[in-house]
Order: sequence, then structure tokens, then C-alpha cells
Amino acid sequence: MFETLTERLQQTFKRLSGRGKIRDKDIRTGMKDVQLALLEADVAYPVVKDFVRSVTDKALGENVLDGINPTQQIVKIVHDELVELLGSERAELRFAAQPPTVILLCGLQGSGKTTTAGKLALALRKDGHRPLLCATDVYRPAAIDQLRQVGEQVGVETFTLGEGDPVQITKAAFAHARSKSYDVLIVDTAGRLQINQEMMAELAAQAKAVGEAEVLLVVDAMTGQEAVNVAEQFGSTVDLDGLILTKLDGDARGGAALSARAVTGKPIMFVGVGEKLEALEAFHPERMAQRILGMGDVLTLVEKAQQAVDQEQALKLQQRLLQAEFDLEDFRDHLRNVRKMGPLDQIMKMIPGMAQQMPKMGPTDFDERELDQVEAIINSMTSEERHYPDVLNASRKRRVARGSGTSVQDVNIMLKEFRELSKMMKQLSGGGKARIGNMMFGLR
Repeated sequence: MFETLTERLQQTFKRLSGRGKIRDKDIRTGMKDVQLALLEADVAYPVVKDFVRSVTDKALGENVLDGINPTQQIVKIVHDELVELLGSERAELRFAAQPPTVILLCGLQGSGKTTTAGKLALALRKDGHRPLLCATDVYRPAAIDQLRQVGEQVGVETFTLGEGDPVQITKAAFAHARSKSYDVLIVDTAGRLQINQEMMAELAAQAKAVGEAEVLLVVDAMTGQEAVNVAEQFGSTVDLDGLILTKLDGDARGGAALSARAVTGKPIMFVGVGEKLEALEAFHPERMAQRILGMGDVLTLVEKAQQAVDQEQALKLQQRLLQAEFDLEDFRDHLRNVRKMGPLDQIMKMIPGMAQQMPKMGPTDFDERELDQVEAIINSMTSEERHYPDVLNASRKRRVARGSGTSVQDVNIMLKEFRELSKMMKQLSGGGKARIGNMMFGLR
């Protein structure tokens, strides 16, 4: 996400940093580049206009012009304005004092609403809640079966009453949730091909049927400005509490994310960043601004590591490394844990400084199939070879290569990378860099 915008902004800041002293003219020229970058990212024009004017006014101040490093100060101004544009602070779900909390998901057909219901249910279950899914999309063929299948995948019950009245189904699901001690009810409402009053009236009736509900609009970020238009139209007819942007990983421009909150006045609560049911992230304005500017996102990276890695297993792994006992089985387990955190290219972008390096890398640098090959090579070894890689002579390597469907050269490359990684991780896990080492192992 935001690849195009990030690259353009970094180019602008690089040109500014190449000047000994930044003049008013340089700032105005730089802000024109920023404006063009935002427009190319499909950000709404009124939003771009206000954003650039605010940044320009602050960047022309004396404190910036007289600063030791004016370019860095301008970057900070842009960062702060981006945070403000995206909503300043993380918007949290409001949980009812008397359970269950009802979350109504609404949106157009094709926005990813049903899958998002499953993703949200999984995220809430991991946070210690007992969610219940409810299928009320009685108009789209197979919508009820789809939600039921999603519920099974995330280990959450799905309440259905077939093709009845959505309002009555919502009431029945609410009563069922209360009687069975579910503390969250996620209602998958009916989508439409276009916004109409009938749909809005039905949605309002469902919300009224349960007393008080969090109404979240699910919008497809890949539709760009149309996503913002849909959000604005929904917001003008229904009392929305927040937005969920889906398919943000597939939108290199990111205009919908930058425009949605400013246009609707409603906070972005979650973003979908992949097809897997685990690929739903809480939306943090400051972290997103850092990603847009290529600064990385260490906090989200640490959270992903903590979710993916068993703490006891990670501690044992770190201790084995510090005691020079880190072997190929540990290496394989660590790779598996890293892969649980998400696609490699997304993980790399969260590391500070990597965004600037990634344009220089080719698509093969993040080929997940290479990790499959590494695991196949390790699995083709005997227990002795995995524990003591130095016993791998030429004949053993040929056997491993045959067993894994690779070449001896591939085996040698994997062993070299294993030794280099072992050395690096040992350095990071000790001394003053313990915090970085803990992040790599997912330790708190």
C-alpha cells in the first residue's frame, strides 16, 4: 500500500535535502510536488488543497528556515499533518456496558463485507471476547453459506434463520447472544449494487432493533475516489460510527485511506491488508503516517511478532542462540514464525529504512517459494545433520539436494545464509541491542 505515494514523497524530500539552505521558493516548489503526488495517489482534491496549504503555512515559518536541518523539520510537519488528516488517534470500538455489543457491518456488494465479518470475529476472539456472527444478507445467493463457512474457519458460531426478515433475524440473534453469554454480535447486513433508501431504512431498522449498535461501513480501498463517494453517501443517510477499508494491500496509491476520514468525518477503525482471515489490522493514524513517509512501523511489527510467536518457545530459541546451540531445526522454526506474521514484502516495509531500499530490489527478493525450498532442504536432512550442519559433506549434500528437489548449490547457499543469520541474530540478541533481538524473537 502507498508505494507510489511513498516513493514520490521521498524523491521530493531528497531534492530539498540536497540544498544548503531552503528558501521560500524551494518550499513552495516542494509543496507543488507533494500536491501532485497526493493527486496521483487519488486523494480527493479538497483534501489535497487543505493539506498542502496547511503544510506550506507551517513550513514557511522562521523556526523552520533557521533550523539546523530544515528538511527534517519539513518532513516532521508533513508527518504531523498526515496524522491529523488520518484521525490523530486510534478510534476504539465502544463496548456496551450490558453485553452483547452489536456491530453492524454495512456496505456495497463486493466490498469484502462478509470476509471482514470473519476477520473481525477472529481478531476479537484473540482479544478474549466471545463473538457471534449473524447472517442477515438474505438477498445475495449463497451469502448465508459463505458467512457460515467463514465462521467455521475462525472458530466462531454463525447464527442464521434462513431467508427471513433481516430485522427479525437481528432481534433473534441478539436474544441468542445474550442467552448464550456471547459478548459481541457481528451482523453481516445485506449489500446492494447501489445505495438506495430501502437499503438504508432496513439498516436503520436493524440498528434500532437492538437498541444501540456500532455501525461500521466496509469500503473497498481499491475503488479509489468511488470508495470515498460511497462513504460520504452512507454517512449522509446513516449514523455511522466508523469505517473499515478493505484490500488496502492491493492499492499502491492509498487515496481512499487519506481521503475517507477527512471527507466523512468518521474514523477509520480497521484496514484489511490481505486475503487471509488474519489480515485485519487496527488502524493507527501515526503508524500509517510513518509507513507513508517510509519510516517503517516498528510497533505493528512487534505486535505481529508477539501474535505469531509462542513466548515460551521464543525464549527457549533465544537462549539456545546465546549459548551457541542454534541449529537448523531452530532456523526452520524461526522461519515458520516469521511467515505467520504476513507476506514478507509487507513485513520488510515495517522495518525503518527498508522502504528506501525496496525499490532497488527485484520481485524475486520476496519470493515466498524460496522459503518453501529452504524448509524442504532442512526436512530432507537427518536429525544429526540438522543439529550438526558441519557433518554435511559432498555426498550428504547431494542426497539432501535429491530429496528436496533442489541442487547442491541451493543447499550450499542455504547453509551459508543460515550461518550468517546465526551470527547476526546472536549479535542482536546480546548487549545494548537486546530490544531489537527481542523484537526478532517476538518477546515482550
